[in-house]
Amino acid sequence: MKAETTRFGTVEVPEEKVIAMPRGMLGFPDKKRFCIIPHKKDSPFFWFQSLDDPSLAFVITNPWLFKPDYVVDMGPAIQEMGLNGQGENMPLECYVLVTIPKEAPEKMTANLIGPLVISPETCQAVQIVLSNEAYSHKYSLVEKKAA
Repeated sequence: MKAETTRFGTVEVPEEKVIAMPRGMLGFPDKKRFCIIPHKKDSPFFWFQSLDDPSLAFVITNPWLFKPDYVVDMGPAIQEMGLNGQGENMPLECYVLVTIPKEAPEKMTANLIGPLVISPETCQAVQIVLSNEAYSHKYSLVEKKAA
């Protein structure tokens, strides 16, 4: 399918790569179809582009690249996607949303509280909310350097 986007123009998205989010994203419940677009070659970042709204796209990344000890209970996501009984054998991908301030990209942060869990086999996704108080919705992705 061809999708119009404000950032990338027209993009070709194979039907089997369209990611369905029955509940939508938090704050965007009516946006239910997305695709993943690489940011740049060898970049740890991707775009989670809405196919329902050409102007809506989120920067996402693999959380373990920046926080190796990050722990996500996939149980709620497995249950919500209807993968009960298959979840342990089915590969799931996890991404976190990244905020990059336009005027200060060195202050980029990740939302560790609301990860996206995607089943590549079923092309379903859910955004879950973690209750781990050790995680922040503004986790710094840029290491602080000693002065």
